Amino acid sequence: MRWLLLLMPLAIALEHYAPERSLLIFVVAGLGIVPLASLMAQATGSLAVRLGPGVGGLLNATFGNAAELIIALAALRGGLHDMVKASLAGTIIGNILFVLGVAMVLGGTRHGEQRYDGRAARTQATMLTLAVIALIMPAAYAAIVPDSQEQLDPISAWIAVALLLVYVANVAYTLMASRVAMAKRSSRPHVEASHAEGLSAEGHAADPLAHHAPQWSPKKALIVLAAVSLGIIWLSEILVGAVEPASEALGFSDAFTGVFVLAVIGGAAEQATAIVAARQNRMDLAMSIALGASVQLALLVAPLLVLLSYVVGPHPMGLVFGPGLVLIILFSVLITTQVASDGRTDWLRGVQLLAVYLILAAVFFYVPNVSGAG
Repeated sequence: MRWLLLLMPLAIALEHYAPERSLLIFVVAGLGIVPLASLMAQATGSLAVRLGPGVGGLLNATFGNAAELIIALAALRGGLHDMVKASLAGTIIGNILFVLGVAMVLGGTRHGEQRYDGRAARTQATMLTLAVIALIMPAAYAAIVPDSQEQLDPISAWIAVALLLVYVANVAYTLMASRVAMAKRSSRPHVEASHAEGLSAEGHAADPLAHHAPQWSPKKALIVLAAVSLGIIWLSEILVGAVEPASEALGFSDAFTGVFVLAVIGGAAEQATAIVAARQNRMDLAMSIALGASVQLALLVAPLLVLLSYVVGPHPMGLVFGPGLVLIILFSVLITTQVASDGRTDWLRGVQLLAVYLILAAVFFYVPNVSGAG
């Protein structure tokens, strides 16, 4: 995928010398973000190997969502609030339906039934349910109270602050739980010896991600993360500038472009890392990344964008998502909670998640291109 890095200077050149070729610019800039997101995934994967699945998944999800946040900020500055909300909703459902579905299918066909920490997955699913409640309430208020725009902005701000506090508590809990787990492992030297021989305490192969992730030093990984972030910022500005004319040229509605096109581009990093982890029989890390990325989007990125919209962009962005976006997030969280509640996965469950994703994509493909269609 490294050869796709050549698309970055090509996108910059097209923007300067052929600005009327909006569709070509959109495609080149979108594909140019993919290898940058892949490099980001490799750098975070290298760090994650040293930190364990809990903190490693948190780290991967954080930098995996960096591309989404950068793209959303660029759109926010341009006043494309509907596009921002559609992209956020699309990335959330893409992580828990598409990414998790593909990971389960590929991991299940290769390794059969796979196991992971069901308690951690249920905690993440509860966080997503909380986020759905936070999205439903402003939409319900807007539907019940006429001419309520003036009240919705402060309501959105208060909800954003509450979600950020919950996210901080979630991070603190994850770090404390990881520290306790590491302390327990260090107190059992026979377990450490078995890991040194490439086996876990139960006799299974040791973490395969440690053998396949790039062996980068922390300093090199951080340098790569910084350089890649700058590249994604540049390409995101180009991408957002071309998205509306490109959507018209392709015949896509703004809702479909935001939910199923920009979301795939912005979420490329965690998609790659989670799927590779599942193929290597590391479903706990794949689950942590996919669910954790969606939790971060709902409890960190979305609230941050609401608060940043007061200083970035033409006017504040409320936390009022269209009824269509609220419904797809609600349905996605419901089926994911059912599928990921008992600590085991197989390829059939992955097929079920992918079927829901395809159904939603088919419906949104025919959404009329009008304001607030989502």
